[in-house]
Amino acid sequence: MNLTISGHHLEVTPALRSYVTGKLDRIRRHFDQVVDVKVLLTVEKQKEKEKRQRAECNIHVKGNDLFAESSHEDLYAAVDDLVDKLDRQVVKHKNRLTDHHHISPKRMM
Repeated sequence: MNLTISGHHLEVTPALRSYVTGKLDRIRRHFDQVVDVKVLLTVEKQKEKEKRQRAECNIHVKGNDLFAESSHEDLYAAVDDLVDKLDRQVVKHKNRLTDHHHISPKRMM
């Protein structure tokens, strides 16, 4: 898995990098065919303080590209929300791949 973490108007510290990689391990635990992950952490230059920390992520998995973004006043909370959204998308994608073999009602009788 290729992981790219970059910051916009923000320096990505080793603590922040380890926090993001630790959270993204949850996605790899659910679906092991993740090819590429790109995370962008941004601090918006807004006058109001609410929701100016933003986290975006593009995930390239086998057969699909997934995208999620989250905004919050705390960057760590934005990353938590982002990983929750991505986790739901990855589980849904995995179910789509494995759930298409069902028995038709005619053959059940």
